[in-house]
Amino acid sequence: ADVNDDLIACHRDLKKLMPYLHLPLQSGSDRILKAMNRRHNRGQYLDIIAKLRDANPELGFSSDFIVGFPGETDQDFEATLDMVEQVGYIQAFSFKYSRRAGTPAAVYPGQIDEKIKSERLNILQKKLFSQQLNFNKGCIGRIMPVLFESKGRKKGQLFGRTPYMQNLHAQVPPELINRILPVRVT
Repeated sequence: ADVNDDLIACHRDLKKLMPYLHLPLQSGSDRILKAMNRRHNRGQYLDIIAKLRDANPELGFSSDFIVGFPGETDQDFEATLDMVEQVGYIQAFSFKYSRRAGTPAAVYPGQIDEKIKSERLNILQKKLFSQQLNFNKGCIGRIMPVLFESKGRKKGQLFGRTPYMQNLHAQVPPELINRILPVRVT
């Protein structure tokens, strides 16, 4: 709802913006999105993705997904998997729907069995992880700017993030914390 042509133009024109954008989807099913009271549908979401990719082909996307929302059918879940395939996320957060007292969905008919929610989440996460792994493998050999944030896991190592929010550990001195340095990803 907050993505407009001005924001899209910023991703084309402002080189200081990172090539990473988090756009929550929740579900690939228009029926479920409506039940969740989301203000977007599949078509609108895909149109925004296409406009952003036209503006900056280097953009990588992350999202949020909820499986097992009340009334979600196998077809609704397949629509989510289809969206994941179409967009090609480099990262994502995915969860099982959990009933929360006081929310409208807590009393919706068609609550999904926990076993089915777990199965769907497993299938979705495998697909998302595969996309993330393929993206990460594609970064091997590239030189990327890395913002070093803190000490790393091992002695003499710092932890940082690439422009795509990937975690990176490198053998660099501690005085480089809070600095951005070019690093060849291995």
